[in-house]
Amino acid sequence: MRIISRRTLREFWIRHTDCEQQLKSWYRETEKASWNNPNEMKLEYPSASILENDRIVFNIKGNKYRLIVKMNFEYQIIWIKFIGTHTEYDKIDANNI
Repeated sequence: MRIISRRTLREFWIRHTDCEQQLKSWYRETEKASWNNPNEMKLEYPSASILENDRIVFNIKGNKYRLIVKMNFEYQIIWIKFIGTHTEYDKIDANNI
């Protein structure tokens, strides 16, 4: 999968150093993946939530942080749409961010 953009993750882990290793691991694992549909992705990330508009939410650091991505399985592209604390996540519309 091609992930756009790692810079967003890096800027977040600079401010929240406790999640750096988990975000790096998520990035490496996801970059190597070649999922064809959400069901294949859920085999590796069973706690991920599938939302509307091709959005998927990953729990980071024991659900302390939330990562929302938009996935296009056909073209193998992931766009990072949001990374934030659980409190920040509660204030947004995750389906439309």
